[in-house]
Amino acid sequence: MTNRIYPKDLLDHIEADLLGNILPFWIKQAVNRSGHTFHGQLSNDLKLDATAERGALLTSRILWTYAAAHRQYGDAEYREMADLAHADLMTRYHDAKHGGFYWSIQADGAVLRDRKQIYGQAFAIYALSEYHATTGQREPLDRAIAVFRLIEQHAREHTHGGYLEAFARDWSPISEVRLSSGDQNDPKSQNTMLHVMEAYTRLVAVWPDTGLRQALRELVEVMLTHILDARTCHLGLFFTNDWQPTSRKISYGHDIEAAWLLSRAAEGLADPALTARVTAVVRKIADVTLAEGTDSDGGIFNLGDPSGIIDGSKEWWPQAEAVIGFLNAWQLSGEERYLAAAAHTWEFIETRLIDRANGEWFRGVTRDGRVIDSFEKVGFWKCPYHNGRMGLEAVNRLRAIPTKA
Repeated sequence: MTNRIYPKDLLDHIEADLLGNILPFWIKQAVNRSGHTFHGQLSNDLKLDATAERGALLTSRILWTYAAAHRQYGDAEYREMADLAHADLMTRYHDAKHGGFYWSIQADGAVLRDRKQIYGQAFAIYALSEYHATTGQREPLDRAIAVFRLIEQHAREHTHGGYLEAFARDWSPISEVRLSSGDQNDPKSQNTMLHVMEAYTRLVAVWPDTGLRQALRELVEVMLTHILDARTCHLGLFFTNDWQPTSRKISYGHDIEAAWLLSRAAEGLADPALTARVTAVVRKIADVTLAEGTDSDGGIFNLGDPSGIIDGSKEWWPQAEAVIGFLNAWQLSGEERYLAAAAHTWEFIETRLIDRANGEWFRGVTRDGRVIDSFEKVGFWKCPYHNGRMGLEAVNRLRAIPTKA
C-alpha cells in the first residue's frame, strides 16, 4: 500500500476494520448483559476478570465512540450501546452530592476511588457532548455544562494558566494527584491539558458559550506557549505550577495526537490568525514524529528522551493517533509524504496489531512485533476510543478529499 497511495484504498481498509472488527467487538465482548454494564477486564484470549476495578474513563470512552458512530452511520446497535454507556455513567459514576464523576468503582458497583480527576471529568464532557449531538437530548448537554463549570470553578489555575490535576470528592485539594502509577505526581500535565482542550472543543460546537470559548482559547495558548517546546517541537509531559518541565521523556503518540487536536480546537474557535499559528506548528510536529518517533515498519515508538528511544514497544493508541495526525498534516499541506506516512502506520496496524483470531486490536507489541501477552484486550485504559475515533476521523477525512490517480 505504501508504494503508491490511493486514498480510496486506505479508506476502504480502515472502514472495514472499524465496521467489521472494532465496533462489533465491544458490543459482543465488552457488555455485561446481566448487569447492564461493561466488563472491567478481558485478556487477549477473552478471559474475564470479574473482580477488576472499573473506571468512568472506560464507560465515557465507550459512550463517546458509539454516540459518534451512531451520528455517522445511524446504526441502531450503536445507539443502543451509547444508551447503555450513558446509563452506566450516570447511574454508577455520577456524584449527585458534589457533582462530577467518580474515578472508579469496584466490580460490585461500590465506589472505590471517589476522587475528581480532571482528566476523567474532561472525558465525561467529551462523551456527554457527543451523546447530546447524536440524540438531541438536553440532559446530557446540561450535565456536560455543569462539569465544565465545576472544572472552571475548582481546577482552573489563574496565576499561571491551565488546570490542576485532581481533587477530593468534595473538590478540596489533595496531595496525590497522579493520573496513574506510571505518571509523576506533579500539579500540571500535558495529558490533562490536552484532553480538557479536546472536551472543550467538542462542547463549544454544541454550546457556543462566550466563557467556554475564552477558556478554550486560553488553553490553546497554554498548549502553544508552555506545553510545546518550540525548539524541539515535542510536548513536555509534566510541569510545576509555573510551567517548569519536570520530565525529559518524549511521548510520540501524545505529540502527534496533540497536533491534530490543536487543529480541531483552532477550527472550533474560527480564528484565522490562530489557525495559521497552529497549522505551522502541526506540520513541524508531524515532521519530528516522522523523523524521530516512527520505526522503519511504520510503527510509532512509545517513548524517547533527548538521547533517543527509551521504550521501543508500540502500543495501540499512538498508532491510531499517528494515522489521523499524518492525514491532518496531509490535508493542511497537500504534501503526499504525510499521506504515505499515514498509510505506512496503517500497514503496521494491519500487520501487527489487528487480532484476527479474537477481534479488536492488541494493546501492544514489542519493537520486533511480538504481541505483549500480559496486556489486556479490554481494561481500565484499553478502550475503543483511540482506534474507533481514528476510524471515524479517517473515513470522514478521506471521503472529503478527491482521490488522486
